[in-house]
Parts: sequence; C-alpha cells; structure tokens
Amino acid sequence: MKLGLNTGYWGQGPPAGVTEAIAEADRLEFDSIWTAEAYGSDALTPLAWWGSSTKNVRLGTAIMQMSARQPTAAAMAAVTMDHLSGGRFILGLGVSGPQVVEGWYGQPFAKPLSRTREYVKIVRDVIARDGLITNDGPHYPLPFPGGTGLAKSLKPTLHPLRKDIPIFLGAEGPKNVALAAEICDGWLPMFYSPHHEAFYREALAEGFARETARRTADSFEITATVPVIIHDDVEAAADFLRPMYALYFGGMGARGANFHNDVPVRMGYADAAKEIQDLYLDGKKSEAAAAVPTALIEQMSLIGSEDKIRYELDAWRESMITTMLIGGDAPLINRVAQLILG
Repeated sequence: MKLGLNTGYWGQGPPAGVTEAIAEADRLEFDSIWTAEAYGSDALTPLAWWGSSTKNVRLGTAIMQMSARQPTAAAMAAVTMDHLSGGRFILGLGVSGPQVVEGWYGQPFAKPLSRTREYVKIVRDVIARDGLITNDGPHYPLPFPGGTGLAKSLKPTLHPLRKDIPIFLGAEGPKNVALAAEICDGWLPMFYSPHHEAFYREALAEGFARETARRTADSFEITATVPVIIHDDVEAAADFLRPMYALYFGGMGARGANFHNDVPVRMGYADAAKEIQDLYLDGKKSEAAAAVPTALIEQMSLIGSEDKIRYELDAWRESMITTMLIGGDAPLINRVAQLILG
C-alpha cells in the first residue's frame, strides 16, 4: 500500500503549511499529491503551482468536476499538465452532485453515467491525437449540430507526451463504481471502509467483467482518502471529524437525493444516517455532528493513539486499496508515514 497527500479544496484560503507538506511528501517519496475543487478554489491551478516544485510524486486531481469543463478542455488541461510534469499527471474526474452541477455550473445533472462514459471517451480521443475529434453522443456532440453552421472537426495542435494518461473516477454508488472499473484506470472512493468491502468488490467485478473493460483488478488502482487523527482520547479525535461527516452525510443534496448519505446506510447505520440528515437539514449542524457515531468514524478513518492506529492498519493493508491518501501539515504527514510505512 502506497501513500499519497490529499490537499483537498480550499476553505477561506490556501491550507496552512501546504507548501511544506508537499515538499515533505515529495522528500518522503509519497506516490502522489492531489488537489480538489467544489465551488471555490479550482483543482488545476494549485496542482500546477505546487507541483512545479516537486520531482518524484505523481500529480492528480481528486476530483476535477466534469461540469466545470467541456471534455475537450479537460483533455487540453491533462495534456498540458502531463508535459509540464514530465509525465506525472493523473486526471481524476467526477460528476459531483446536483447541487453543484445545477446550482453552480448551471448544467444538467440527468443521466450522469452515460454523460461520464461519453466525457471520458472524448478525453481519451483528444489525448491520443489519432485523428479529428468527433462525437455523435447526445451530451457532447462534436462538431456542434447547430449554431452558425461553420463548425468543423479539429485535431489537437499539441502532441501528447503520453498518448494514454491515467484517468481515475470519483464514484460511490454501485453503477458508478462499476463504470470506473470498466472505462478508467483507477477509482477514487471518498468514504471508504476496509470493513465493508463486499459491496465494492461486487461492483468492481461487474465492471472488470465487461467486454470493454480496460483493465483487470490486478492493474487497477484504488486511491482512498483516509482521515488520520493521532490523539490518546478517541472521542476527542472523533470530534475533529464529526462536522465533516455531518456535512456530507447530512447537508449534501436533499432528503432522498444524497449519495454520500447512502454510504453509512450500506454500512448498517441507516438510523444514524437519517438522524444526521434530518438534524442538518433542519439547521441543527452541531446536533447533526454529535449524532455521527464514533464506531462509524472508526471504520472509515484512523483515529486514536499510535498503538491503536498501528493495530487497525492491518485491515487497511489487507484491503483492496492501493494508495492511502492522507492530509495534514509536514510534521503530521511525517509522523503518519512512519506509522504506516515504518
């Protein structure tokens, strides 16, 4: 199991100590560093800026929101980043949710699976640069079938450094996870538990079994973000994470339309998931955070003393994930790296 650094998306500004953390991750020969975007900071600019000072790590987006860019624009960025980084770029994509897609980008959220399939196909065509770029699909038709009537098919002017840049997909639901296994090179689970893998193994196996699958399980990467809080008081450690889980399980989407909320439900915490969502959507954010069970947090993260974390690491090492993404400043990631790799 390899280690990566996830810097996430920004709050009010750049994360404190992030430059030093990236330098430390590169020095420690982490596998990769990752950036994200929601509806504030973007993923590409920080990755290019911070990545320019690195030598070893791969540079990935976790995730770059599909609705923010046309697939040809995403491919242009990928090829450009791959050149600038000397072939170290990973294009992590995801559909995000209807709140962001429709509320922020003003794009339709309907049919996310077919939209993703079409998007990835166009991105791969642009990166490969084997001919004129055309697409007959309903979501991103190329050339545009209307307008001035002057549109024509184009071929990228920029030659790729690599004709096949790795594409990872952020996915949580079974159909989307299966799609990741079929058309992508890796999967970016946001909330993962090594104690509840059967659901994901089944979804991935479905994707690998399809005739159009690019990879097998042996060559597929699973890069999971895992919160790590080192603290002798487990409850105090859990308290650091409760607001984040409450936000995603309770505040993202609406009742009946929150795929993050489905995660604890699948893990056997349906009652808690409903309570968290009801409280959060009623404006009771503190109460929602308090309702996140410590046992649930422990199954999706590593919290507690160093001895407790060392013991619980076995489950993660034996899991499907190939890379564990952690966050924090330079001293913390150094300490965590010693725990995990030492």
